[in-house]
Amino acid sequence: MTLPRVLSSHMVIQRDLPVHIWGDAAPGQPVAVSFRGESRGTEADPLGHWSIYLKPGAAGGPFQLTVKGVTAAEASATPQQPITLDDVMVGDVWVASGQSNMEFPLSRANTAAQDLPNAAKPQIRLLMIRKRSSDYAMPDADTDGWSPSTPDTAKDFSAVAWYFARDIASREHVTVGVIDATWGGTVGEAWVRLTALGEDASLAPIFVARGKMTDTAADAVAEQKDEQRQIDEAKAGGKPTPQFPWHPPLNSWGPGLLWNGMIAPLTPMPIRGVIWYQGESNSALARVHSYDRIMRTLIEDWRRQWGVGDFPFLYVQISNFKSTLLEDWAALREQQVRTLAMRNTAMTVTIDIGNPTDVHPTDKLDVGLRLARAARALTYGEVVEYSGPMFRQATPEGGSIRAYFDHAQGLIAKGGAVTGFEIAGRDGRYLPATTTVDGNTVIASSPDVPEPVRVRYGWANSPECNLFNGEGLPASPFTSEK
Repeated sequence: MTLPRVLSSHMVIQRDLPVHIWGDAAPGQPVAVSFRGESRGTEADPLGHWSIYLKPGAAGGPFQLTVKGVTAAEASATPQQPITLDDVMVGDVWVASGQSNMEFPLSRANTAAQDLPNAAKPQIRLLMIRKRSSDYAMPDADTDGWSPSTPDTAKDFSAVAWYFARDIASREHVTVGVIDATWGGTVGEAWVRLTALGEDASLAPIFVARGKMTDTAADAVAEQKDEQRQIDEAKAGGKPTPQFPWHPPLNSWGPGLLWNGMIAPLTPMPIRGVIWYQGESNSALARVHSYDRIMRTLIEDWRRQWGVGDFPFLYVQISNFKSTLLEDWAALREQQVRTLAMRNTAMTVTIDIGNPTDVHPTDKLDVGLRLARAARALTYGEVVEYSGPMFRQATPEGGSIRAYFDHAQGLIAKGGAVTGFEIAGRDGRYLPATTTVDGNTVIASSPDVPEPVRVRYGWANSPECNLFNGEGLPASPFTSEK
């Protein structure tokens, strides 16, 4: 009789939802689960799988959870040695997923020197999922199980997720469990169930792109072997290490592969919500314009597979990075804005805390706190502003154009004049604009655009943006062109 590795001592069970315990045993073997004074039993099915639901309950703990099994011959005799999980807490469980900026460990954050030594926080529980891709949905995750937050367990854990959990735990006074299921340099479609992707005909280019990768796989492997040979020869000869173009790995870029290996095993576990930071790898010109459809499919299907309702899905808009002309970060950000049309979603803007020369900015504290603001407002019912100014509409006014915003109370331009605005006439040619803040709106004009009909802001891979609301939250880059 066994439990999946995602169920262990020190785990967090989601409050106010039915408690789900599952595992494997001999076919037909009776199994009983006891937790918080309640016991229920079942029998393993012909394949040896069993599943038991217990009543939901409020936050609390620590509790002990026991699983007992007996063979058919022992049914009236002494039960087998039970499985006992100790220090089980009931609180809130959040899944943190995405690519490298979510994976980025606490030990590398610019606030690690003061926060990592103080990371011993038993009200934060951590579950690290190892990287694994699979052609089919795995029944269990590759993990060592849950652990309380300590300097040792937190150092390699997602910094964004840890700061998010610290803020929520301190404000809600509940134990917060965070699951780190991340893989740097991966595309969004790798995290979506293959069938869900295939049901949307507009996502066919994803499979074409995958086909091209596999068509050239043999050449790519040979090229990488030759590059490794050159690296080895350079090291042996005491020469500088040669640099080569980055190659997307086949095993982590395939549609559905990371869903199968890292997310599917988590779905039997009730959760409170998801925090997500990904998109940089989808900014290539050939991929960028399908990102909104990918994310809508991901969110819809994750909610369907978890089966606990339309849980909050809180995500980070990619920040500012110079990148190359082969990528369009502005268009990717706009795709992320469009995904906000989905119910119970929120987007954290980070255009002000990126690093133009480093795709991995080290300020993860503010990212975590901004995500926590969204959770406080959408999930925990707190009256708090959680979004920076979001473009609503633009109205031409003679020789100028006025942009209207939501979440814009106290709209200001930090550092003086507003930067980052461009306007265009009917010819579609954008030129820099002189811009002023007028209440919760912005008026933009240019002598070279006498009749503006379009406006955009921060429309570059690494723009200069300084528009904020009164809560100090940055405005999202946008375009009025649809």
